[in-house]
Amino acid sequence: MPVDSYRRKKKRLGDLLVNAAVITQAQLMEALEKQKKTSTKLGETLIDLGYTSEYEIAKALHLQLGYEMVKLSELEVADTILNLVGEQVLRKHVVMPFAFGKDNANVLRVAMSNPLDIIAMDDLAIITNMQIEPVVTTTTEVMKNIDKYYGNAEAMAVAERYTKEKESQYKEEEKAQKEDVLNAPIVVLVNTIIEQGVRQRASDIHIEPLEKKVRVRYRIDGVLKEAMVYNLNVFQAIIARIKIIGDMDIAEKRKPQDGRITSIVDRKEYDIRVSILPTVFGEKIVLRITAKKALNKDKKELGLSEKELAEFNQILKHPYGMLLVTGPTGSGKSTTLYTALSELNTEHVNIVTLEDPVEANIDGINQVQTNDKAGVTFASGLRSILRQDPDIIMIGEIRDNETAQIAVKAAITGHLVVSTLHTNSAASTIARLEDMGIESYLLADATVGIIAQRLVRRLCPSCKKSRLATLTEKKMMQVPETEEFTVYDPAGCNSCNGTGYYGRVGVYEIMRVTPELKVLISQNATAMEIQKRAEALGMSSLRDNGIRYVREGITSMEEVRRITYE
Repeated sequence: MPVDSYRRKKKRLGDLLVNAAVITQAQLMEALEKQKKTSTKLGETLIDLGYTSEYEIAKALHLQLGYEMVKLSELEVADTILNLVGEQVLRKHVVMPFAFGKDNANVLRVAMSNPLDIIAMDDLAIITNMQIEPVVTTTTEVMKNIDKYYGNAEAMAVAERYTKEKESQYKEEEKAQKEDVLNAPIVVLVNTIIEQGVRQRASDIHIEPLEKKVRVRYRIDGVLKEAMVYNLNVFQAIIARIKIIGDMDIAEKRKPQDGRITSIVDRKEYDIRVSILPTVFGEKIVLRITAKKALNKDKKELGLSEKELAEFNQILKHPYGMLLVTGPTGSGKSTTLYTALSELNTEHVNIVTLEDPVEANIDGINQVQTNDKAGVTFASGLRSILRQDPDIIMIGEIRDNETAQIAVKAAITGHLVVSTLHTNSAASTIARLEDMGIESYLLADATVGIIAQRLVRRLCPSCKKSRLATLTEKKMMQVPETEEFTVYDPAGCNSCNGTGYYGRVGVYEIMRVTPELKVLISQNATAMEIQKRAEALGMSSLRDNGIRYVREGITSMEEVRRITYE
């Protein structure tokens, strides 16, 4: 049972965390000193300083005070509870009521990131006229659930408020456009769309004008899902606001435009690339969301097996040569490249990148943005980079013969060149470069490794369901027909928003270009011949690795079929 209110008042969060050995006394004193200047909560200050995490704080409160710990995303909250307290109060105190007491209907169970917050509990007790029972969770869990149950209503109310304001005022078009940009409800609406997208793990946000409405869709785990629909008369204000914060031309409505926004959600910084494209019903907006730290991962977080990790390390040990990462758009190529660069980034090497656009800023790396208007193309920029005494060069993408020629020559003359290409497999990358006019003997000499990759959705661990594989599936996975083999299918629950999947993981095909493969490449071997020889030398294909994930219950057969259709 939770401790009484008298004991709660005497306990302080900092002392609890020190007693639980989550932080030291010195770290607590430093955080308290910083807290005086920033006026943030102590827990947030400790997380910002890197001394602990939300989960560690919640676990310490759970163990030290005896409060129950709950994962809100796995629960369904009834309407009767949602109607008890207004959204503004919940956001102010960062709390979420989720159930009535187990034995007493006059007790309201409330998830809190800080169950020592007496003011929050008193407020809720006065509003609901009920006894409050605190339950421990994290701030992220609370905010995600407030968004889930109240977010849409809040966004709709803001849009409605704006519509009413606009209908009640009749002004000239030019003046109205300026009013739109500065209009507070629209600022709130655009922020809400972005924040909800981030909290729902969206990689892209699509804001689309249709004939009679505006549709907002989020791409979550690679699949688009409709999130909101608004009245068409708010659209011009939304697009004007996004153009302003994305540093784009408000007056230009006939040409495609690109911009960039930096947004902070739940104390994390996100880099948002904006693309605007004129369509029949107006300009369509796509926001590509990237967490600043998400691209800068450790190799072990990519989803590589022990064997693949060893192959990757072996490729990165080369002082010069060309490493290519291939796959379709949105397959995680940039993450793999940035991971490789972060690994190689030391004070002893000069790393220069040429990108369109620069996707994440990394300390210690010289990053160059292409600019066609200023004459900085991939080819011309690459020539300039070679005069900057580089050790490692990263090219965002090899798109044409000129860029390919310079990249190969740079790799042969003592530079490590890493880049991306759009091909279906590691072996077909060689054929693609030959099609671009690169001599096979130069390719054999320059290339040290090729990584083909895809992303598959992870099955939700809370609801995936098992079944026996069919004969066709056994054949695909090369399992004897007589053997009983278990596979898993998506089901759908609160945790995964009914999709059956939660998160994504990379599937890789790593081809280290060994002396044997160099001979084959220089002899103009076909992609099929290179693939067979590489597999004979121990390379696991995309399909093999996808099937390994199916065997381990990480993903479904449907996902593996999707990435290995060819």
